Amino acid sequence: MDPPDELSDGSDRVVTLPNALSVLRLALIPVFVWLLLFEKADGWAFAVLMFSGFSDWADGKLARWLNQSSRIGALLDPAADRLYIVIIPIAFGLREFLPWWLIGVVIARDVALFATAPLLRSRGLVALPVLYIGKAATFALMSAFPWLLAGQLDSVVGTICYPIGWAFMIWGVGLYLWSFLLYAYQTVLVVRRMPRVR
Repeated sequence: MDPPDELSDGSDRVVTLPNALSVLRLALIPVFVWLLLFEKADGWAFAVLMFSGFSDWADGKLARWLNQSSRIGALLDPAADRLYIVIIPIAFGLREFLPWWLIGVVIARDVALFATAPLLRSRGLVALPVLYIGKAATFALMSAFPWLLAGQLDSVVGTICYPIGWAFMIWGVGLYLWSFLLYAYQTVLVVRRMPRVR
């Protein structure tokens, strides 16, 4: 997973509109899985993805506009992103929309990055500074999912959406792996240059 954004200046507020949107995004994950895998209601599953993508954009904007940034919000938003990026590809794999080797690459990247957390904590760090290439990778992958789902339609809409979805997917996976290499390099520098803390 990408390191979380820098925590806000200490706000411990929990009940805010941005946090409510993040919680709603988390609650919609099982709804999406149920719609896609059990009901095979691809249209409704597409609507859930579109709303989730919009709310992902909106919660950050609202937090700044309404001055409602909070510590819990800085954790909820990236947690929702990571869950979507893991669960949606697995659901797509079960429906045979994506190859399993590509799903494995995406998940392995997050697992490998998560495994560096103990090394950072041993140097007194919670996370590395956020890289915007990591944000771009998340944006590309989250954009790819609804396009790929719409691309399953047996119509001209599906014919148009399918290659667009794969373009976002290839771009996203490439940036995802590149950002991992940058985070891994930063972790090596931290381990070499910072003393271990008790």
